Amino acid sequence: MQRVASLCLPQLAIERLRRSQRLVAPPEGSLFSLAPRFQPAIDDAPGACSVPRGGCWRPGARWARDGASSLRHSAAGVQTLPAHQQPTMREMGRRSEAAEHPFKAMEPDEGGPAGGMLPAAPSWGSRWSRPTILIARIGQRDVVASACPVALDLGLRPGMAAAHARALVTDLDVQDAEPEKDEAFLARLALHAVARWTPTASPAPPDGLWLDLSGTTHLFGGEARFCRRLLTFLRRLGFTATIAISGTAGAAHALARYSRKAITILSPGAEAEAIADLPLAALRLTPEALTAASRFGLERVADLYPMPRGPLAKRLGLQTVERLDQARGSLAEPITPVIPFEAPIAGRRLLEPIGTAESIAQVIGDLVDDLVDTLQARGLGLRTGILTCLVVDGGEQRIAIGTARATRNARHLKRMLAMRVERIDPGLGIEAMTLAAPRVEPLAPEALDAGFAMEGHARDLASLVDQLGGRVGEHALFRLTAVESDVPERGFCRVDPLAAPGGWPAWKRPARLLRRPEMLSNVVALLPDHPPRRFSWRGSAYTVVAGDGPERIHGEWWRSAREMWAVRDYFGVETEGGYRFWIFRRGDGVEAPTGDLSWYMHGLFG
Repeated sequence: MQRVASLCLPQLAIERLRRSQRLVAPPEGSLFSLAPRFQPAIDDAPGACSVPRGGCWRPGARWARDGASSLRHSAAGVQTLPAHQQPTMREMGRRSEAAEHPFKAMEPDEGGPAGGMLPAAPSWGSRWSRPTILIARIGQRDVVASACPVALDLGLRPGMAAAHARALVTDLDVQDAEPEKDEAFLARLALHAVARWTPTASPAPPDGLWLDLSGTTHLFGGEARFCRRLLTFLRRLGFTATIAISGTAGAAHALARYSRKAITILSPGAEAEAIADLPLAALRLTPEALTAASRFGLERVADLYPMPRGPLAKRLGLQTVERLDQARGSLAEPITPVIPFEAPIAGRRLLEPIGTAESIAQVIGDLVDDLVDTLQARGLGLRTGILTCLVVDGGEQRIAIGTARATRNARHLKRMLAMRVERIDPGLGIEAMTLAAPRVEPLAPEALDAGFAMEGHARDLASLVDQLGGRVGEHALFRLTAVESDVPERGFCRVDPLAAPGGWPAWKRPARLLRRPEMLSNVVALLPDHPPRRFSWRGSAYTVVAGDGPERIHGEWWRSAREMWAVRDYFGVETEGGYRFWIFRRGDGVEAPTGDLSWYMHGLFG
């Protein structure tokens, strides 16, 4: 028995755009703050600052009192704004308005009726602060391709001229439609469905997805529970969705878009009765067929049931008859599923088991040659390779390799696999071997210079990185690059060994920087601008013969409030015996909040 589900995302275009701009609200019950839409005028001459030096706002400050009075004085002008632009009572300073608790529990995946209605219009208020439309270019004019719920409530509809929409609503957020990105999102969602929900899924542009659930819903606790889990998943991503399950794809498509229910589940054989009261547009008819049907007074699907097939096909087209039969189950409608990426693979089944290192290396060479031919035909390069050896007793031996850059150099791949042959335990013998590339990247030919000169080209280190990574581990290889930070321990980070490091600052830094500054003891120094004369570090006493500094570094107050007034004075000193150290003092030696005047060792020169 076939069971087909049609998933519809009616606001896909706008919600995907909002999600990409990180403007979509979190799921219900999570903390979400909407920026106020009405703000008081800015005071250009505030006078003396009322903010304390510590950086925290003082209760009852003048800015708070003036802001509140400005809101009260301008409350009369709020009434003149359109309804969708008026601020809430809480934004106007009236604290009597009820507000949900910010840590309200999230709605569980299960529970609730299976055929719940769609959310009411007011629930969109916290999500759409401004009416938003997407426009598309059709011919010589711009038309509305999609509209958010607030815009729909104001009378804007898809297909309306963009100029007309702007004339109706002045405070309108107009953005360009991106149908290509919408289809790409549906394709990714279909691949996600194939990996986790059902082996047969297909996009249904512009706003839907087909799911063949035959024999799969019992894995999720039944059809109703599967639908609730699916809608909860999409709601957490920021998308509104409806779903319908029936025995035919046409009926599921019609009910998911026109039944006005979040979840619709039909029993087998009830498709004709369920779609009878739906409009003709639910059958996915062409615009010409819908125009012809309106001339004949045909509005509902049930109006087509008593009509003979010949006159119906002559007046509305043969496709109308096919769509009607597909929705009622009289005609099959196959779903073309998406096929996930097939990883390149090469295999060898041996006539006799092998167990020597030489024979294994020979088979590996043949596998690499076959895999390289496949990669070259598909324009790909290997990033991860897995060699699987099937032993006679039924066990498997696996070794993996990874490359720093996409490659299909057969000689390099053979060398990397040969370094790991010793990890294979052939046991009683290996009877089959396969080499797969689960991770690949596009690898196109590179253009050479006209003179084929190699003097000005840097040598490719990818092969060296791969060989060293195979011996000491991939995580042991890295480069250092500069980070925009004045604090020394935050001024660098590790990057990939093949990444191009950024420029380093011009001022001097020690060759070796300690992981954490170590405190010095027995320090004798003249405050506030002189290096120490002597100090003790790690149980040894040092006498300073020369010093340079100070170099003052302030804390990054935007990272932590504790660094609001933090100050470090760095000195480069040379001690008896030729040692050169990089030390610093906490505090500027004048104001106590800047530091406690303790000394630390942070680095060593040379």
